[in-house]
Amino acid sequence: MIRRCDDRDFQLIWGIINDGAQAYRGIIPADRWTEPYMSETKLRHEIADGIVFWGFEENGTLTGVMGLQPVQDVTLIRHAYVLTSRQKQGIGGQLLSHLRGLTDGPVLIGTWADAFWAIHFYERNGFQVVGPQEKPRLLRKYWSIPERQIETSVVLVDEKWRDAHSG
Repeated sequence: MIRRCDDRDFQLIWGIINDGAQAYRGIIPADRWTEPYMSETKLRHEIADGIVFWGFEENGTLTGVMGLQPVQDVTLIRHAYVLTSRQKQGIGGQLLSHLRGLTDGPVLIGTWADAFWAIHFYERNGFQVVGPQEKPRLLRKYWSIPERQIETSVVLVDEKWRDAHSG
């Protein structure tokens, strides 16, 4: 079952993010890794900035989360994580499909450039990586992230974005 998360889910969301993020250890630049990967303060800030988390629940337990954040004329998919023990079982795909169904406009996703599995996951789900000239412009326009993260990330866009910006 996919459901909108609320304040009571905060600790569960935080735990899933930090468990699922272990896949990035040793992959993303060492200067971008923190322990825990996301602090409680950072998560609270992200929620205050308008990220609404949705969770995949199995037998009463959240096993995956994904955030949706409207920004200007697009919607961002943010902080998509599945518990390590439940990865590669379709949870992320179901969450992504559900969240895409909640918005009519273009959807953008940012992830680490060296996280090839994440990039391939989004490509399998209809997203395309933008070119090197477009990437920093989009990251600066729609995200609030440090320059170092801009250097080490990619942006993927859906068909609605491509249709609106082709030609």
